[in-house]
Amino acid sequence: MKNTISIRRSLAIAAALPLLLTACDDNYWNEHELDGFEEPVITDQQSIQYTLTDVDYKTLADNSTNKTLAGSELASALKAVGTQFYFTPEISAREYVPALLSDPKFPYFALSDGSSILLTYRTAQEIPAQVAAATDAKRYTVTDADYQSVWGSDNDYTPSFAPSHTAAASLPSILKANFPDAEEGDYVIVNYQTSQTDPVFTAAPDPDDSEFTLSSTIGTATLDEDITVDGYVSAICSMGYIVTDESGSIFVYRRSDFGTFDGLSVGSRVVINTTVSAYNKGFQLALTEAAQTAPGTQTFTYPAPVEFTGAKLDEILGRTDNELAIYGTMKGTVAISGNYININVAGATKANGSVYGATAEQKAQLTDGMEVTLEGYLIAIAGKVNCNFVISKIIPGGTEASTAAASRAVTVASDNENAIYTFNGTRWAPAADFAVLSHADYQAMGQTYDNLTNEDPAALLPIYLKQKFPYAQAEESKFVVYYYYASSATVVRCDQYTFDGTAWMLNNGVTTESAQFVRTGGKWIYDPNVTITLPGGKGQELSTLYFQTCVDWVLNNIDKPTGATYVTSYGNNEYYSGTSAYQGNVDLRPSAARTQYAAGYEGMTDEEIVEAEKRRFETEVMPGALSILHPDADLVDGVDVYYTINFVAYTGISTDHTIRYKVTGRGQFEFVECDW
Repeated sequence: MKNTISIRRSLAIAAALPLLLTACDDNYWNEHELDGFEEPVITDQQSIQYTLTDVDYKTLADNSTNKTLAGSELASALKAVGTQFYFTPEISAREYVPALLSDPKFPYFALSDGSSILLTYRTAQEIPAQVAAATDAKRYTVTDADYQSVWGSDNDYTPSFAPSHTAAASLPSILKANFPDAEEGDYVIVNYQTSQTDPVFTAAPDPDDSEFTLSSTIGTATLDEDITVDGYVSAICSMGYIVTDESGSIFVYRRSDFGTFDGLSVGSRVVINTTVSAYNKGFQLALTEAAQTAPGTQTFTYPAPVEFTGAKLDEILGRTDNELAIYGTMKGTVAISGNYININVAGATKANGSVYGATAEQKAQLTDGMEVTLEGYLIAIAGKVNCNFVISKIIPGGTEASTAAASRAVTVASDNENAIYTFNGTRWAPAADFAVLSHADYQAMGQTYDNLTNEDPAALLPIYLKQKFPYAQAEESKFVVYYYYASSATVVRCDQYTFDGTAWMLNNGVTTESAQFVRTGGKWIYDPNVTITLPGGKGQELSTLYFQTCVDWVLNNIDKPTGATYVTSYGNNEYYSGTSAYQGNVDLRPSAARTQYAAGYEGMTDEEIVEAEKRRFETEVMPGALSILHPDADLVDGVDVYYTINFVAYTGISTDHTIRYKVTGRGQFEFVECDW
């Protein structure tokens, strides 16, 4: 919600002055013609109501001033505010909001001294430590090298866990090897493949017939040429793979009408009969039924890589002809936007790397903002600036290119899973009472990508828990970890749910609160006292809101119980206290009160009618409206909290007035004074 309460702006504007042409210096006009003229001062003084958005919470958590304030001790708690979108006892709105209000990313950061913001936000009490720990968890994707270690072979292995080599038995040692400096209480979200069946490894081929003769046709390929390639798979993505023969490498595109290419892995022999095509200045082959795997193996190493520097990528943008796939390395910063993964390479003025057809495993390894070195093949130029890159290896922060022989593996049908593990000081083990959404869960929920967004969690997670834990007992709780997409970034979120015996209920203890912040001396400070200005006149949004709430209060609390008719037939004025949502004021004309409800004022003088309306407005109607509009107003330790309301009264002429209330309890207001 974003409602303007009042706006006061002053802008000193100098009148347009004729241009004086002179041979004097540039300051002649200022010194001789504008003596005593002061430079215009621009101020923007406002009082507004504003509700924090998800983007605001992330901005607040990323703010450098707040990071310094939190320090290392509360760094994880501050980060969690940016992903969970609510404050906590450790990271309170009163301490951390001021830096947000001055942040250039906040929409009202330029307001001047004297401005106030009545801020509405979410906050939670007694958040379990598991929530912050889970949202700050490291992420790890099990690698080929890990699977080779699990299966005990560089060749006879599958890139997946299976019944004979389970994730539960293998992950503790994998995590211990990869996180040697782990501390007690650390969490890691692990992404891995698991299969319901064990692979069948064939005997090693006879060395005399294991090698096959590579073709030499790719290097001389021309557009629209019929070609036969006998080579091996050197990289795989979700949209196809790279095939390499004696003379070069080319991208093989999976046509939508062909289906999948399950069963292939790096090192697989493939024989392809097709026609050479091109797309975005890159040669490619269409994957058709004529492409087939064939027996045989081929030991190979990747060629010396081209280093795709920023200058090199800019140069590649100038391609005029189609080219084959180029093997190389690309070092830069990962930038994720929705389902697109780009690599910002230092020194590039126009070009950027663009990961093409990233697999689920690759997406899990690449996080926004991480420094990374990729190995693979540059295959095409998309959108004039995106250098499409098929990954063969990911080296987080690394710089060394691989020269080892590519591994070959048996591929079995597998599922992509996520799990969360915690370190107890000695051993990694599954975190108790946690549930983590995996690829199949997102798919079952109808999600295009492996994340939730908007209001998805509240709608879908209770159903997910009911299906996953059909025998849950009342009062049982679970922490649900999932990926959440907002503001062009995907973050980890964790919610606590409790089963009430019938349904799973969100149990984060999150409530909505409001607090006022004022700008003084160039800084924003917390001020529990609230000032609300209600301008007189028709169509004033905030005045209409408050006075209509007054009218509704009279209708529900005075008219209905007694059968009185203080409220007009239009339903936007009442003459019990005189509030008018239509005119945006308090109408104290005795004649108008008598016209509306003569029986209610029978025998009263004009003065008595006015006094009655004033008293009712002070002690009944406006306090009732404030309780409705500000139910979260509450006591503050050591400080008296007051709500001050500026409004207009009408007695034939309009006059400005101020009324003041003291907060005596949650949503309770006691009349203090009014300057009638």
